[in-house]
Parts: sequence; C-alpha cells; structure tokens
Amino acid sequence: MAKSHGTKSATTKSSATKNSKARVLSSRISYQGPVFSVTTDEVEEPGGVRARRDVIRHSGSIVILAVDETEPVDSTKTSKKKSAKGATKRSTKRSTNKEPSILLERQYRHAAQSVMWELPAGRIDDGETALTAAKRELLEETGFSASRWKRILHFYVSPGFLDETMTIYLAQGLKAGKAQPEEDERIETRFFPLSEAKQMALNGRIRDAKTISGILWLAQMA
Repeated sequence: MAKSHGTKSATTKSSATKNSKARVLSSRISYQGPVFSVTTDEVEEPGGVRARRDVIRHSGSIVILAVDETEPVDSTKTSKKKSAKGATKRSTKRSTNKEPSILLERQYRHAAQSVMWELPAGRIDDGETALTAAKRELLEETGFSASRWKRILHFYVSPGFLDETMTIYLAQGLKAGKAQPEEDERIETRFFPLSEAKQMALNGRIRDAKTISGILWLAQMA
C-alpha cells in the first residue's frame, strides 16, 4: 500500500508541474504595431526560475492547403510474358492515377530577403474565426474558393519568443475566381503535383515551415 501511495503522489506532482503556468510579476508593452505587439514580462516560471521574457504577441494565422484532384496522371507499365513456344512477349498496360496538385504562391519576403514558394496564408482579423479567415485569404490571394474545408494541423510557430499559432486547413472542391490582393501584394500562383511539391520541400527549394508542414502532411496521408 505504501508503494501505491508513493506512486500516486509522484504522478499528481508531475501532472501539476506539467499543467502549471508562469506567474507574471510585471508586464509592459514595449512595442505596438499594426500586426503585432511586443511585451516585456518579468515572470516566475514552473520550477522557480525567474526571468525576463520578451514576447511577440500575435492574433494567430491560418494556412490553406488547397488541393486539386481533378488532373489525372498517366502511368505506363510494361511487363514480360512467355508464350507457350518460349518466345517473350511484351505487354503494356496504361493506367490513369489521380495525383493531387497543391496550390502554391510565389512572392517576395523581405525578412528572408528572397522570393519564396508558400501555401496561401494570412492573419486572423478581429472578430473572425479561423475558418472565416481561411476562406477570405484564399479568395483574396488566389481567387479560388472551396466547397470542402477540414482543419488538419494547429501549432505554435516559434514558442521561444512568439505566441502566434497557425491553423492549417485542407481546402478541396476548388472553384476559380478573381483574386483580390492587397495593394502591397504581388503574388504569382501555380499548381504543383504533390510528388514535385514534396521534392521541393525536401531539397530546399521550399524553405517556409508552414508550407513544408502542409505538404508533408498531405504526402503522408495520400
């Protein structure tokens, strides 16, 4: 019985440590901008650590993995068969497989000092739900709308100093329309077969984390 009580006590203590949060001793806004703010916090974290933490505060973002499954991909297979007389015959079977294509955007990113291929994405505005923001951003940036939506991933971007979360939505049943980009946006769009997009993510042509996450998720599920 004594051993059982000891195990229960240790489990309870471990659970409490896992679920506890830092105690904020003081907090002030160091920067306030149109997209994010920065707070300087003096905190006491679980385990008794006291520290200054500068945190970028962001309302959160959505990412759209827009997938088109209407384009077939032809594959040809050649097999060898022997006839009754011993002669070798070649037979060719042609099959049509549907490889999904992913909609990517190409635009300049000043922070990265380069032009990058990315999934469509954007900030969640005040009063919006994540899904509403996803539908708005897809239409604005690409002109596409979708009839089917599914939330597939939700994660912190860089929790060491940023509280922004990203939610990736799978968008299917695409319908083309007219894009409505903002004045400072210059966006090129293109569909890539999943196999090509995956290779771009693995060989470094795609260097954007949210895009790599979405592509590899789809490759795993396909």
